[in-house]
Amino acid sequence: MQSTRIEKLLNFLDSDPNDPFVLYALATEYNSSNDIEKAFEYYLKLVAEHPQYVGTYYHLGKLYEKTDSKEKAIEIYQLGMTAARNKRDMHAFSELQGAYNSAAGLDYEDD
Repeated sequence: MQSTRIEKLLNFLDSDPNDPFVLYALATEYNSSNDIEKAFEYYLKLVAEHPQYVGTYYHLGKLYEKTDSKEKAIEIYQLGMTAARNKRDMHAFSELQGAYNSAAGLDYEDD
C-alpha cells in the first residue's frame, strides 16, 4: 500500500517538481516506511527550496533526534521557529519551541 502511495506521489512530482506539498508528502511517506535516507533527502530539499514550508522543521528535527543527531535537531527547530514567527504561525511556533526545549533539555518541571 505504501509503495503505491509513493509511486503516485512520484508521479505527481514528475508533473510539478517544485510542489512543496508533494515533497513533504514524499518525505513523510519515506519516513513512515523507515527509508531514512530518502526522508532526509526530501525534508532537506524542502528546507533549501521552500524554507517557508513550516511543517517540515518539526518532522526533520524529530528525524535528526531519531538518528541521534540532537545538535542538528536543535538547529532545525531554531530555523523552524524563525520561519513560523515570520509567517505568524504561532501554533507551529509553539510546537517547535516545545520540541526545541525537549531536545535542548529545557523541559524540566519544578517539583
